[in-house]
Amino acid sequence: MTAELVRGQNHTLPQTRLEIRVSAGTPVVAGATLGDEQGTVHGVEWIAHPGSPQLPGLEVSKQAAAGHRLAVDLDALPAPVHRVTVLLALPMGVGGPVRFGAVAAPFVAVTGLEGTEIATFTLTGLDSESAVAALELYRRQGAWKVRAVGQGYAGGLAAMLADQGVSGAQELARSVHEAVARGMARSVAPPPPRTPEGDRVRHAGAASGQQAPATPPAPPIGDPAPAATPRPDPAQPRPADGAVPTAGPATSGPINYAHPRRQSAAPPPPPPTAPPAEPGRPAQPVAGDATGWSMEERLYNQVWGMFEDLARTTAAYRSAVDFAESRMDQELDRALSDPRNRIGGAGDRAREEARTKRDQLTDRARAALDRDLAQLAAEAAVVEPALPAAYAGWDNPVWHAYRVPMEIPMALRIGDLHLPESVDLRIPLLVRLPLERGLWVDSGRTAPEAAALTGPDQLRRLAMENAVAHAARLLAVYPAGEFSVHVIDPAGSATAALAPLVDSGVLAAPPAAGAGGVASVLAHLTRRVDLVQMAIRAGAGDALPPDLDTAEQLLIVNDFPHGFDDRAVTQLRYLADEGPSVGVHLLMVADREDASAYGPVLDPLWRSLLRITPVADDHLADPWVGHAWTYEPLRTPPGSRVLHNVLAQVAAARRSGRRP
Repeated sequence: MTAELVRGQNHTLPQTRLEIRVSAGTPVVAGATLGDEQGTVHGVEWIAHPGSPQLPGLEVSKQAAAGHRLAVDLDALPAPVHRVTVLLALPMGVGGPVRFGAVAAPFVAVTGLEGTEIATFTLTGLDSESAVAALELYRRQGAWKVRAVGQGYAGGLAAMLADQGVSGAQELARSVHEAVARGMARSVAPPPPRTPEGDRVRHAGAASGQQAPATPPAPPIGDPAPAATPRPDPAQPRPADGAVPTAGPATSGPINYAHPRRQSAAPPPPPPTAPPAEPGRPAQPVAGDATGWSMEERLYNQVWGMFEDLARTTAAYRSAVDFAESRMDQELDRALSDPRNRIGGAGDRAREEARTKRDQLTDRARAALDRDLAQLAAEAAVVEPALPAAYAGWDNPVWHAYRVPMEIPMALRIGDLHLPESVDLRIPLLVRLPLERGLWVDSGRTAPEAAALTGPDQLRRLAMENAVAHAARLLAVYPAGEFSVHVIDPAGSATAALAPLVDSGVLAAPPAAGAGGVASVLAHLTRRVDLVQMAIRAGAGDALPPDLDTAEQLLIVNDFPHGFDDRAVTQLRYLADEGPSVGVHLLMVADREDASAYGPVLDPLWRSLLRITPVADDHLADPWVGHAWTYEPLRTPPGSRVLHNVLAQVAAARRSGRRP
């Protein structure tokens, strides 16, 4: 039976391998400190946090998230440790809430590895606190117990660490928040909302072919698998016909640009489209085998489900391999601690036995991974051909039957992702529409081999061609007249790459060149953001000037910061921060080193954009486990005219004045 704890109450733990699950109404930082019998933390090496997520017997998430799973093995903790304190903190400097009183009360549960709850605690009564000591696992007379703490700190993470005796608490807290900000900047957008049951619903079952349980089993040490950040409420309708949205008072929060015609109730599960699988055999995958009101939504949720399945099954494999190596080292240490075993046959036998056990564990883990990968590969094989144009690669036949749509899709594909363990299994990277953050195509020479072997001029050309392809896809998936593209090319260096957009006539105006062109375009878009924000705050969306373009706007900036003065840089940062909420989006093509003279002033700009690359690069992180995923940009088939044909249809639809 689950013990529902209140502040100060404790409960005996029946096992030592545990998982601590955290659920909050907003992304939070989760960490843990190790203390001695008096609760003193003796240094930073006794603290697990996103910048240093692993300690012996303890692992936390690398990212801020609304849900976390912390893995704990109490038997593996160092001998001097008598106390494990679970910490929660609101991330600073990322534009979120700054006190727990403004969000839903966090919920913490201690579970076994099979998912059975042992004790739960809801942290009620918080107000101005931005950090809180949630739970405490402590050792008393050889037995481990859990105590509900709920001690909040208005001084934040630094005050909480200082209270536990950590020297340099202020600097450590700052480094933690910086690590969180970096993690949030490189993480792909969170997945769609979960179903009321809280799990992916698929008739074909999980990646292994088995029906997903109501509460998924916890991963072993090494796979904290933080849950995903909830999306904004999809039930709020988005204005149609390009109208600028109106809202209530400014205190009502940011504008909701959710997909139109979404229902407020839970979406229905997919109808059964395949016969049940034979016992002992995985079910046959089916395209659209996920919850949703439409096939488009089902495919979107199914792709995200595949993404999560691959992240978690790979994390379980890596955790098992790490455990096998650690176990072998421990067995060798014990066997060879006796001097008599260090020489002769006894030592050799001990080494051989330890290696054999390691290999057996590793082989079992690999077999489980291969089984899951095979199921996911089969699913990908049926899902990819069924994807609509917005989700499909340029080589998908769906583009040959392209017609200008009458409504905005849920999402857009901007590339593919894969992991080293499954290079051939590619997961489409889908971002929600309208864009919730800008894009940055990095034209610099990064560490991966593909970029290192590519010359700087070729990288810049590839980066701009990649940006043009993204702009073309955005134009293609929006209804006619509902999306406008502006280009800033101060030196005119991207003329060749921009040819498809210029020749088709889909640009709002010719590419802006020189300092004057930069200033003109930025002033125009800044004015639009200001006017729409004022209209929204005043509840007067119908009072906008008649010359204001109410369509979504995309600004492509090439060769930043060339042609930008300090005022232009400030305006660009303003558009990156405030533009997405009112339909103005940014697509940067830049090498960060070119802007190094600005120092840390531009750090918020780079963090606000989703960084993608013109060549393969392993820099993106998933929102569950934080794996480093290799991003592959989408490319048109060699010799294909698909991009030009699509843009020609977009231009023709605009000239005919066709609107949804």
